[in-house]
Amino acid sequence: MIQQELQHLYWRVGFGLNPANFNSLPKNRQQIVDAIFDNSKSTSPLKIDLSFMNGVTIKDLKENPKIARELRVTSRKKLADLNYAWLNQLVNTKELLREKMTLFWANHFVCKVNHVVFAQKFNNTLRTHALGDFKTFVKAISKEAAMLKYLNGKQNKKNQPNENFARELMELFTLGEGQYSEKDIKESARAFTGYNHDFDGNFRFKMKVHDQGEKTFFGKTGNFSGDDIIDIILEDKQCATYISAKIYRYFVNPKPNKKHIEAMANVFYKDYNIENLMRFVLLSDWFYDDENIGAKIKSPIEYLIGMVKTVPVKFEREKDLLKIQKLLGQTLLNPPNVAGWKGDKAWIDANTIMVRLKLPSVMLNNAVISSGENDELRKKYFKKNKGKLPIKVTVDWNTFSENYKNINPENLQDYILQGNSNKGTADFLKTLSKSSKQEYCVQLMSLPEYQMC
Repeated sequence: MIQQELQHLYWRVGFGLNPANFNSLPKNRQQIVDAIFDNSKSTSPLKIDLSFMNGVTIKDLKENPKIARELRVTSRKKLADLNYAWLNQLVNTKELLREKMTLFWANHFVCKVNHVVFAQKFNNTLRTHALGDFKTFVKAISKEAAMLKYLNGKQNKKNQPNENFARELMELFTLGEGQYSEKDIKESARAFTGYNHDFDGNFRFKMKVHDQGEKTFFGKTGNFSGDDIIDIILEDKQCATYISAKIYRYFVNPKPNKKHIEAMANVFYKDYNIENLMRFVLLSDWFYDDENIGAKIKSPIEYLIGMVKTVPVKFEREKDLLKIQKLLGQTLLNPPNVAGWKGDKAWIDANTIMVRLKLPSVMLNNAVISSGENDELRKKYFKKNKGKLPIKVTVDWNTFSENYKNINPENLQDYILQGNSNKGTADFLKTLSKSSKQEYCVQLMSLPEYQMC
């Protein structure tokens, strides 16, 4: 594989590839893709210290409101620790594709809870099933405490059905809008009655509040359970098409190609095996077409992790990571709504582009960043800090220099930027000094083209 194709592949399955690893890779596309999947066979669960929950029982919470309040406050603070741990895992993982898929699924099976135990468990369920059987995956998600809490599953009882999960299951998780009727929602909601969880977040089925009557769903009638509903949904090839289209827009190109998506759906519909689908994508010639290289606007997380993997930095205050995420418009574990982040062009506005273009200089060269005029969050934040973004980091330029020691300065752009630069940028690059790889790297990261991958 040529260098541009390798960079493209590793931006899609991870967050780029530094030149130090090039020579150790196989030259054959099949072998490289096989190695990527081999490295992602194992699963490294995300773990933080949750000892504050040790010994606490639901009886304690009911009898002592003070303990309940303290636990809620601590749980919210621990969500920040979970955020940091996830970012760290994205930077340092060897299971590149599994972690990138986990990030993808987190914006598909969108869930937001303040209970850190449930949040960690949910995140690890995404990680466990990220490359597995989609049918098993959906069934596991339907039983997660975090999802039951987020979409009111515990309130779904035979005498008073709650339709939230049933609706989102079809609209957002499996089929897409307009592929079902209101009657289908009502009938499927009845099948999910009785879903509950215990204090530790383990699934519990309460038969007493489950509707055991016959349901008619998608033209079929029976005493369906929640798992039965999911089985019936996945019989519809529209599910394979819907998921394939989302994966195409995320991993290939935001502009859908119906022919390629149809080919993906044909593969996926055979067995709903996510790994088989991703192998098909990564081994397809069209995946490496010029039109797909540098075609994606990096999400804030992709942008941040990619920059840190190129020039390693250590954040001296972990809370600075939260500041950056908020300013860029994407905070892990805190999606805007059940539909998640829109992505693509929605990542960029007059304020976020200003932060993106300045952040490399701020982090790596102690530069100052000014506030935007149209965003109250950023105006308030920068006013408080006198126009500065006070981020304290230790930059590891030694590792950067070692990784890029065999790269001529004038060729650095081929490893930092994705896709072809326009004529204006190409002319501008000719004027920049290349005497310092460090300085040139920062300048490259400050270009609009660096926002693409």
